[in-house]
Amino acid sequence: MGRLIGIASGKGGVGKTVLAIGLAQALARAGRRVLLADGDLGLANVDVQLGLEARHDLMSVLAGDVTLGEAALRVEAGFEVLPGRSGSGALAALDPGWIDRFLGLLRAAPQDDVVLDIGAGLDPVPRRLGAGCDALLVVATDEPTSLTDAYAVLKLLRRDAPATEARVAVNMAADSAAGARTHAALDRACRGFLGRGVPLAGVVRRDPKVRDAIRHQAPLLTRHPGCPAARDLETLAAGLVEPRAAA
Repeated sequence: MGRLIGIASGKGGVGKTVLAIGLAQALARAGRRVLLADGDLGLANVDVQLGLEARHDLMSVLAGDVTLGEAALRVEAGFEVLPGRSGSGALAALDPGWIDRFLGLLRAAPQDDVVLDIGAGLDPVPRRLGAGCDALLVVATDEPTSLTDAYAVLKLLRRDAPATEARVAVNMAADSAAGARTHAALDRACRGFLGRGVPLAGVVRRDPKVRDAIRHQAPLLTRHPGCPAARDLETLAAGLVEPRAAA
């Protein structure tokens, strides 16, 4: 079984889904077999950002109508996508064990890595999904509210699943040095109040090419492979692959 990598954030608007798509593509370009699963149950939009038309989605899989393999869509960027369902109350009708079933399905997937785009916030569902991952990347920007909410995610994760590996991905940074300062502020808070710091997974610089890729419903590394943000995503992915290869 591959590694289950969750992408989470304390608040919306930090570019979490764009980062999840870019990371999935960068891992695929590094030779990994990758599944990107949209676990943002309220505002699922991976399929929209990639211009996909899905016949089946996460709810179809959980209801037993199709298998995960039948619902997953292969994209030209080199990875597969399990679409989510946005704005549906159907999940509320499922029994409480659906989260464990969903995590079990992802863990049984044949890919080397499963990237799980988790909904923003501190509600029980995103917290449970994050706690069930092998590694959790908490996406933050330099905005004070983003840092505060990212700290809250890390604090609750330490309580819910202390064994889960957590790292910070600083997104939309002015430059690498600014991203390092953003991480340092969050790391100090974790050391001071939680007794342990949080490693930096990587810094993704603010880049106008990201908005262009979103407008054209194309993965960033396909539309603008040499732009600063694309290079940063590949560096971030390399940091996730290399320790696993060395092990």
